[in-house]
Amino acid sequence: MVISLQRVTLEDATTLLEIEKTTAGLKTYSGYFTEEEIKNYINNDIVYFIKKNDEIVGSISYEINDEEHAYESGLVIKPEFQGRGLAKQALAKLLEELSKFKVVDLAVHPDNISALKLYESFGFVIKERKENFFGDGEPRLIMVLEK
Repeated sequence: MVISLQRVTLEDATTLLEIEKTTAGLKTYSGYFTEEEIKNYINNDIVYFIKKNDEIVGSISYEINDEEHAYESGLVIKPEFQGRGLAKQALAKLLEELSKFKVVDLAVHPDNISALKLYESFGFVIKERKENFFGDGEPRLIMVLEK
């Protein structure tokens, strides 16, 4: 099962919002739930749809902090496609793109065991725990991949 990444544009905002809304109510993911939030996300981050064949199965994104540091800012697989290794394939593709950065970090909820295992399998290590990191009342673990 081969996936591809397709850059999201402002014209894709509605589709991206639908993907983000699949995470609504989950304490383990702080998503974007309004059109304004989605447009800011697309304008500020490099966001991709994750596609299996021609079907959009999720999204993945990052921010560039500086010439040596990138922040993996989001990874969502629609519930009906979870458990098939698609997140692992998407993360592998994204990390190829981010290979020019010395440091890649991310924030993940400590109860999101699947995500923790995924990131650890790529060499990310837990650097610290931050309470209320996204302002949603939930803690996050900051994970770092250094080269």
